[in-house]
Amino acid sequence: MSTPAHKVGRTRSATGITKLGILGGAFNPIHLAHLRSAEEVCEAFGLDRVLFVPTGHPPHKPPTDLVPAPHRLAMVRRALAGNPKFRASTIELDRNGRSYSVDTVRELRARHPGARLYLIIGMDQYRELGTWKAYRDLLRLCDIVVTSRPGFSFVGAPRILPVAVRSEFCYQPKQQRLKHESGTAIHFLRISDLQISASAIRARVHRGASIRYLVPQSVQRYIEQHHLYELRMRSLGRR
Repeated sequence: MSTPAHKVGRTRSATGITKLGILGGAFNPIHLAHLRSAEEVCEAFGLDRVLFVPTGHPPHKPPTDLVPAPHRLAMVRRALAGNPKFRASTIELDRNGRSYSVDTVRELRARHPGARLYLIIGMDQYRELGTWKAYRDLLRLCDIVVTSRPGFSFVGAPRILPVAVRSEFCYQPKQQRLKHESGTAIHFLRISDLQISASAIRARVHRGASIRYLVPQSVQRYIEQHHLYELRMRSLGRR
């Protein structure tokens, strides 16, 4: 018999982790809003660790928009240095084919038996949850922490759930969460409103503007040393 989801995480796992956060993304590049979001989720839910998972082949992003994976991973590792609770994971970079959250969560559950998993997503991603691969399975495999994002409101968030799964949830307004019948939950967490985006950072690099205080200094240095995000601007200028 499988362990009920509501009991997962009450005892420390074989890896010594009780609560594991998962923050996936292109990290193209990683910036201070990513780090602050993970910090606030970590604090709010008492997480033992947060894994930053750079996507290998994201299903919704054209490959031409991404710098090569080794560069993105190197920037993530530099950004996380000094925080003992933050770790970079190559779980999706090591996998062939497209990167899907449900596959990553399944693999992490196998690696961390007994730990409760918290998948961290933004409100913009939550609105698209019904389009994700095997999203109904994902809702049973882990908790989901939906963080606030500039331009997106939590108003009506429970009603955004796909119709196919609404009957499986009970909204608990006091806890600001949707409790799933399996014992997992979707939590809504308001975090610091940092209006920083990777696309805006790339655009600033393209035009030669400063990105200081938008990314960690170590990431800024890496971008400058490797001339990342400059080539596209040069090619556009020749058109």
